[in-house]
This record gives sequence, C-alpha cells and structure tokens, in this order.
Amino acid sequence: MRTGDTIAAISTPLGRGGIGLIRVSGPDARAIAERVLRFPGGSPEWKPWSAALAILPDADDHAVDQVVVTYFAAPRSYTAEDVVEIACHGSPVVLRYALEGLCQAGARLAEPGEFTLRAYLNGRIDLPQAEAIRDLIEATTLYQARVAAQQAEGSVSRRLKPVKEQLLELVALLEAGIDFAEDDISVAPAEEILRRLEPIESAIADLTASFAYGKLVHEGFTLAIVGRPNVGKSSLFNRLLEQDRAIVTAIPGTTRDVVSETASLGGIPVKLLDTAGVRIGQDVVESLGIARSYQAMADADLTLVVVDASQRLAPEDEALIRRARQDGKTLVAANKSDLAPQVEVPGALPVSALTGAGIEPLRHAIMETIVGINVPDGRLEQEGGFITSLRHEQLLRESGEALAQARTATTVGIPHEMVLLDLYAALRPIDAITGATTADDILNRIFSTFCIGK
Repeated sequence: MRTGDTIAAISTPLGRGGIGLIRVSGPDARAIAERVLRFPGGSPEWKPWSAALAILPDADDHAVDQVVVTYFAAPRSYTAEDVVEIACHGSPVVLRYALEGLCQAGARLAEPGEFTLRAYLNGRIDLPQAEAIRDLIEATTLYQARVAAQQAEGSVSRRLKPVKEQLLELVALLEAGIDFAEDDISVAPAEEILRRLEPIESAIADLTASFAYGKLVHEGFTLAIVGRPNVGKSSLFNRLLEQDRAIVTAIPGTTRDVVSETASLGGIPVKLLDTAGVRIGQDVVESLGIARSYQAMADADLTLVVVDASQRLAPEDEALIRRARQDGKTLVAANKSDLAPQVEVPGALPVSALTGAGIEPLRHAIMETIVGINVPDGRLEQEGGFITSLRHEQLLRESGEALAQARTATTVGIPHEMVLLDLYAALRPIDAITGATTADDILNRIFSTFCIGK
C-alpha cells in the first residue's frame, strides 16, 4: 500500500440509509474536497474538528445533494493525517458519484483496512488495538463489543508492557555482565536470573491460558440438543432461543433435519442445533435426520441430552447419554419437570420448557461446562486484557517456550551469551504482538480482513 498519497472510501455499509459517510485521508484531503464540493462564500476556513455545510454539484453545477463536511487536522485524527469526512444522504447513487468525483480530483480508492493501517503506521494505535477495532466491527453480542472496545483502548498492550519491561531489564543485565566479563565481575548470578525469570514466565503463561476463554468470546460455541422423539427438544430449543423457531407438535418425528440458530448466553454467541429425535427410523427421510443428529453430537462443543421426566428412563435414553459422553462434553436435562416425575435421572437438570422453570440454572450449567469454571451470573467477568486472537496465543506460547529454554540453560550453567539468545527469542514474539518487529506479510494479512473504508 502507498502511504504518501490521499485515499478515499465509503465508510458506511452498502445499501440505502439516512446518512452515508465518505472518508478522505492524506496530505491533499482538504484540497481534493474543495475541488469536488461547493462551499458558500468560496473556499472554507477549515477549522479543525468543526463541521460545515456544502453542496455536491454535478457537471452542470446543479446541486445533487447538500452535505456536511467535518475536518480533523493531523495528528489529532483517526489516521493521524488530515481527514475530511463528507456526510451525504444515504443514496448509493449519490455516494458513488461523490466518491468518483474525489478520485477524479486526485484521491485514490482505499484498500481494505488502509485507514486503520495508516493509524497504526503513524503511531496512533498499536497492532492489538488495530485488531480489536476489526473485532469490534464484527461483534455479534454486546459483550463481544465491550471486550473489543477494551482491547481497542489498549488492555492487551497494557498487560504486556510490564512483562516486556521486565524482560528488557533482564536482557540489559546479562548484556552488562558480558561487557564486564573480563573484569571477573559476576553481574548476574544464576539465582538472580531465575528470580527475574519467574514473574515473566508466570505472566506469559497466565495470558496464554486466557485464550481458552477469549476464544469462546471471539468465536462462540456450538450446542447440540438431542433426545428421543417428543421429549421436548424443540420446545427447549425455542425456550433457550427465546423465540418460536422450531415447529413443536405432539406428533413424533416432527423434526426431520437439524435446525440451527444463534443466540447469546452470558454474552457469548452460541449456535443452537435442534436435531431429529433419535429412534429407529420410520422412513428414509427420518433415518437421514437421525444420522445428522449423531453427526451434530460429534461436531458440537457441548451436547445437551433431553429426557422426559414424566416417563421412566428408556434404554434408548441411556444409550444416547453414553454415546454423547463418549463424544465430548455433555449435560442431561430432564424436561417436563412440571409433570409428576416418574424417576430421577442422576446428574440431570430438571427443567420445564413449557413453564420456563429451571431454564436459568440450565443456562448457568451450560456456561460452567463449556468454560470449565463456575459462572455465578452466567457470564465470566475476567481481568481486562485476556486475549481473543489465535495469532497472539501462538506468539505467546512461542515466547513461553523460549523462556523455559532460558530457565533450563541458566539452571545447568550455560554461558550468558547462550541464555541471551533464548531471551531475545522470547522477546521477538512479544514485539510481533505489539507490532514493533512485525513483518509486512503479517500486516497485510491482518489489515486485508477489514472492510473497505475502515
């Protein structure tokens, strides 16, 4: 990407709306806007962080639209460059005409993510903040948006900063020891190196481990609801979804295929799968649906086996529970608990899809099982700064392995020159997270996933 020219793009989504926004960034942003727009009284004063009215004219100087122009002066703008934002009415025709005029006047179309890339290259944000902006745009739940907003404000960078400082101090100590080696001065004995390594390793390990939860926040999980026909799977599916999505009847075998819908549990997106009732198929279509039920069990992150609490546990129920537990994490829900129960199922959660009784404890149990810890209110509130990026997790794991090698080398008495190689190997992945030493191909891969105009 060429970073010295002026770029322009439509920053609002495709389609019609009340307002459409075009963003222009670069050294010639104001001059290009003046060539395209007609301002009352001639050339505007261009007061930073203020708005002005202008006319978007056609080739015959007839007004196409009245627009609001906002100017952000460098370096106090999103990209740390001069930025002009033109707010038109949200007609695709008007937006396209304005953008074409800006390009003819000297701007070029922005590449995906180029505005945010310029913000990063100009020191406005660091790399974790840039990735968090993308996650904020793509958020599907309010909790995801809140986590992304915290990261966009620098929560990951703030958590990494003291770790990097400690690591740099240890590197400096060993470098000094090597410089004074000829004077027989032991600047860094093994005990001191190990003492300084311990908090660094611990912090890296904790942040790496936080990805288990961060991945759930970022990607969500899949919950398959399985059981025999007429135990209330579809009713429970609708209750968890809080809308009537699946057809519910008293006729066995109503659900013939897997019905999927996405909901939010504890702020984490969950893909609910309502499956066909498991029994000996009555016809070819139902048999195919049952086969897909078994496949959904195998593919899901968590399986919820539903049994009928108003009837005795059937051999088919017991076989289904055994199979689900073999496939992975499993919960058992005893539905129709509002009716007179015939038998208590060990470990089953009593619920009633009809009345809603037991639904909230079931939601909590789902979160506890999938996250692996107790979640009193159905949501895991962790210390700010947990990671949600697989790239970050892999780099932190690499850094942790290098630190472990440095600890081993120090313990067995390997010279400091070799220990330093391990410490520098631990430092490089941290730099790659914050962007200090990131290669161009990593940058392009990250920013190419952004939408145009961001």
